[in-house]
Amino acid sequence: MEQSDEGDGIMSAETTTEELSALVRGAIEAGKLIQATVSQPRSKSEETRKIAVRPVLLKGELRYQFERFAGAKALHHNMAPADAADELLRLVERDYRQALLKTPENDIQILVSKKGKAAVLRGAPTAKAAAAGGAAEPAPSHNRTKSYVLPEGEPVPFLEALGVMTSEGRVIKAKYDKYRQINRFLEMVADVVSHLPADKELTIVDFGCGKSYLTFALYHLLAIRTGLRVRIIGLDLKADVIADCAKLAERLGWDRLRFAVGDIADYADADRVDMVVTLHACDTATDAALLKAVGWQASVILSVPCCQHELMGQIEQPLLKPLLRHGILKERFSALVTDAVRAQLLEASGYKVQMLEFIDLEHTPKNLLIRAVRTGSPVSAQTWQDYEKFRDFLSISPYMEKGMEFKAKV
Repeated sequence: MEQSDEGDGIMSAETTTEELSALVRGAIEAGKLIQATVSQPRSKSEETRKIAVRPVLLKGELRYQFERFAGAKALHHNMAPADAADELLRLVERDYRQALLKTPENDIQILVSKKGKAAVLRGAPTAKAAAAGGAAEPAPSHNRTKSYVLPEGEPVPFLEALGVMTSEGRVIKAKYDKYRQINRFLEMVADVVSHLPADKELTIVDFGCGKSYLTFALYHLLAIRTGLRVRIIGLDLKADVIADCAKLAERLGWDRLRFAVGDIADYADADRVDMVVTLHACDTATDAALLKAVGWQASVILSVPCCQHELMGQIEQPLLKPLLRHGILKERFSALVTDAVRAQLLEASGYKVQMLEFIDLEHTPKNLLIRAVRTGSPVSAQTWQDYEKFRDFLSISPYMEKGMEFKAKV
């Protein structure tokens, strides 16, 4: 096979059908394919303009996910390696003029002429395999060194629809903080996915979802990237916002993601929920969501509290007078006390609790995330006793305690 230098890669003058088959099958069946993109359909009537292929782990087995982009919709199909090789080869040989395969050794570009002749350009690798699921990381950049769950340069339809990313995968400068927030949230979710039930469809509720950047991100991570069976409900009081979110979910073809208008405390449309998300629910609305989660025995809880006013007017402790006499210090202290109470009561309900920084302080002061996973282990009586001493020392009567009979659990 003749070869000639072209740029930084090596171009084959002509690639036979057998050579093309060996190239595609070799990358997939050897488990070396990190990412592939097929584009430029040969037929003008073809609605699917681009197809992305990436490896995913489903129940511990390697599969290749084909993501087809048609307008604003993204359709997904998971295949075993041998079937994926057949499908990718068919797309290249019959339906599309261009393909890019990324492996640890090379970027391989396949170009098909109008006469159906294929040529191959090999270049230096720009992606490396990630540890879980085989997802690709972006090539290093002089000013972007962090590896994100949703890497820049890889188009994501819901981020494009929400105005965070262009169709080429470039993050819009004014939305970069939101992009970082979404990725940070997904990192926190990815760390606890193993605590969710593996033998059923998962039900997830996002209380106070707002414009639902993170709700869409959650569906993308769990249903699209990870291949889990999920049903996600976004709940908010603003009817116009909910209507917009529902339209976007329909455009994307995400039929297991729905939105509803409603109040956290009154929500009763599910008998059992596996994950509860509550981001910036104001004051005791956060407590109401946590109580719902505990009542459902949710496996995972993710909560970013907001506006913790309840205990500020209750705290009374003479020994803390130098602290409490200053309004701004009392407000901050009260917020910390409120979240400490929530954490201790969650532990008294059988959860392991972590307090995590959500995003950097310069972007928002509301940067604390409570992450709790249900352990199923017996709760120590000491957990409740420590809470009582803390509560009584500050002379407080928290909303969350009044909502449940914790003493009966220890």
